[in-house]
Amino acid sequence: MTPFWLAGRAATGDDELTVTHPYDGRVVGTVAVPTTGQVEQALAAADAVRARAAALPVHVRAEALAHVSRRLEERAEEIAELITGENGKPLMWARVEVKRAISTFRFAAEETRRWNPTTQRLDTEEGGVGRLAYISRVPKGPVLGISPFNFPLNLTAHKVAPAIAVGAPIVVKPAPATPLAALVLGEILAETDLPEGMVSVLPVPNDRASALVEDPRLPIVSFTGSVPVGWSINDQVPRKHVTLELGGNGAAVVLADSDLDWAAQRIGLFSNYQAGQSCIAVQRVYVERSVYDAFVPKLVETVNGLVTGDPWDDKTQVGPLVSTEAAERVQAWVDEAVAAGATVLAGGTRDGAAYAPTVLADVPADAKVAREEVFGPVLLVQPVDGVDEAFALVNDSKFGLQAGVFTRDLDVAFRAHRELEVGGVIIGDVPSYRADQMPYGGVKDSGVGREGLRSAMADYTEEKIMVLTGLPL
Repeated sequence: MTPFWLAGRAATGDDELTVTHPYDGRVVGTVAVPTTGQVEQALAAADAVRARAAALPVHVRAEALAHVSRRLEERAEEIAELITGENGKPLMWARVEVKRAISTFRFAAEETRRWNPTTQRLDTEEGGVGRLAYISRVPKGPVLGISPFNFPLNLTAHKVAPAIAVGAPIVVKPAPATPLAALVLGEILAETDLPEGMVSVLPVPNDRASALVEDPRLPIVSFTGSVPVGWSINDQVPRKHVTLELGGNGAAVVLADSDLDWAAQRIGLFSNYQAGQSCIAVQRVYVERSVYDAFVPKLVETVNGLVTGDPWDDKTQVGPLVSTEAAERVQAWVDEAVAAGATVLAGGTRDGAAYAPTVLADVPADAKVAREEVFGPVLLVQPVDGVDEAFALVNDSKFGLQAGVFTRDLDVAFRAHRELEVGGVIIGDVPSYRADQMPYGGVKDSGVGREGLRSAMADYTEEKIMVLTGLPL
């Protein structure tokens, strides 16, 4: 049985949860579940160490982060196999996730060393002669990091790394379906010189999460997951600082001046990578009418050519969803759209937890696959009469995470940046592109706040000012 990490030490409780492989249902691990008393110990430890954590020298924080990056690299294949086992994502994508987590901790170590106070002369006014403001950023307090199943390592890293970087204790609650990668991260963090109490990884069931969210000793809540749960957390603790990275309904616009082969390859792959279980997977595709008939066959050919099946096969590009129930929901949404008039150009079939990569045309505007987040390997394609209609359709969504615009026109690129109601616009590529060091997050129902190391570090801290008086400036 895999232990959890209570204030930096391995522990077991009175209960356990079983982790199964989505592809074939076999058991891949059992995990100890903390008792209510052990959760209390973790929270008390985080609260007790907050002042010491905030005062940690920069080199201690930076070296701890660098150590995690090195150890992840040393154990990369082992951890990738663990992710495939618990999550079902193909091994090729699990390896990419580990590489990204290695970079995430490396970026955090670098940002820690650059995280410096600033100064401001105050003698711009007569009353400020001889005065200098020293401005630092200090942690708001311990962080509750709630991570999702789809990127069980790297999205946990995006909560843990910035907390350590700024000197904030963190309590991690991984998704119950995929706790194993987060627990390995806890194991590696226990090897560092960080003080006890600074990191706990607690695989508690979701029905016990509210107590963590409401606890006043955790003034920051960083949540990645579903829209309803995220906004309910925000409503539950209105006086806390809540960061939400929620769902998406990723749109890609293909304009006539773009490289259609490149666009078809990228959209076809990144609608279906992670079995579509990414909040920036391509879901809606709007194609300029003059190239629609040329583009769609290229897209369908790409999608039909994706390698599906056993996630342990190095060649597999699309594996199962996280559960049979998730695949059944995707099937129901596609069937609903087809009954309302949509046409299936590719896919549209289910086998257990696997759903075939699917392309739909003629989808009614009010269908769930058009309005909601499918979180499965499904995309819809629709012709548009130019940029105005394309951008209006992208914005006609309650979501606003990222959008992709395939164009060579620089004016259109800047127009997209100005007009599209999203957190990020990717020019010449899919909305699924994310660099772990850049600001990342959405607007509207896609959330609030930003990840990306420096952005999250700012989110976890607040400015504190000291004014020095009588200086000969």
